[in-house]
Amino acid sequence: MRRATVLALLAVVLIYLVSGAFVFRLLEQPHESRQQEALQVAREQFLQRHRCVPSQELDDLIVHVRDAMGAGVDPAANSTNATTNWDMGSAFFFAGTIITTIGFGNTSPKTEGGRLFCIFYALVGIPLFGMLLAGVGDHLGFSLRQAIGKVEDIFLKWQVSPTIVRVLSALLFILIGCILFVTIPTVVFQRVEGWTLLESVYFVVITLTTIGFGDYVAGDGVGDKHPWYKPLVWFWILLGLAYFASILTMIGNWLRVLSRPSPCPPSCPSLSHLNLSYPTAILPPLYSPVPLPPLPQISYYPCPSDSFTAPHSSNVPPLPSILPPPTSSLLPFCILH
Repeated sequence: MRRATVLALLAVVLIYLVSGAFVFRLLEQPHESRQQEALQVAREQFLQRHRCVPSQELDDLIVHVRDAMGAGVDPAANSTNATTNWDMGSAFFFAGTIITTIGFGNTSPKTEGGRLFCIFYALVGIPLFGMLLAGVGDHLGFSLRQAIGKVEDIFLKWQVSPTIVRVLSALLFILIGCILFVTIPTVVFQRVEGWTLLESVYFVVITLTTIGFGDYVAGDGVGDKHPWYKPLVWFWILLGLAYFASILTMIGNWLRVLSRPSPCPPSCPSLSHLNLSYPTAILPPLYSPVPLPPLPQISYYPCPSDSFTAPHSSNVPPLPSILPPPTSSLLPFCILH
């Protein structure tokens, strides 16, 4: 990629970041201010109703609750309904978020031993998962392309333009993936998690793009009732990431094809004015296929290139003058009766 192109992309990304920051600030800062004011009002009302509680002790309790929530503890739970974030299903899901680099952030190691192990676990697991993702993406893309290839054959039998068929197959590839990895999971999360449609779509997109804010995490409310729910969610993440990786690869291939320079140099002569209906001969790479004049009805078999002799016939018309002189890169050919 040229330096000018890189600088232009950098400028576009910076403008995109600044515009995004402006929009998010405009949308989210008022809500944050309202929540802060509501919390302060609730604190003051609590102190007025319970004058025996010192303000400092209440602040200490709030800080303690905040730290406990950061450790993954549910402050609304008690000794009878307490839950854990480190049962086998939740721990498996957490390990999966490490190697997929999603990192929701709702759960994280709090001990020194856990953090040290997490470092080495990520360094080994991320490349390992990358290789697995590439393999799954290849097989998944191949299977989908095989199915779409059969649809392409049907369109081609109907004499549809190959360009239109290619566009339709790409759209079909994207549509099938969106149904399997976006639409169906959205409906499942709505029913199992009790989320709204927007919340479900938000979680699906944020997860499969590996952003992983952690404000919505599948299984937080139903993990104890269904211990295999979170591992199944992780396998959905694996297949979804593989699909999106194949989509990005396809888009990258398109961009490379579009940005590839033409093999013909600017000085290459134009052949559009010839308007000849001759068979074509493939010439060296810097030249386009050039039409040849009609050949007489004679029989001829090729000789080695160093002893090539043209047949003696007065009916053989001369070749166009734009043809290059014979070189070793031009292979001898055979004229058959």
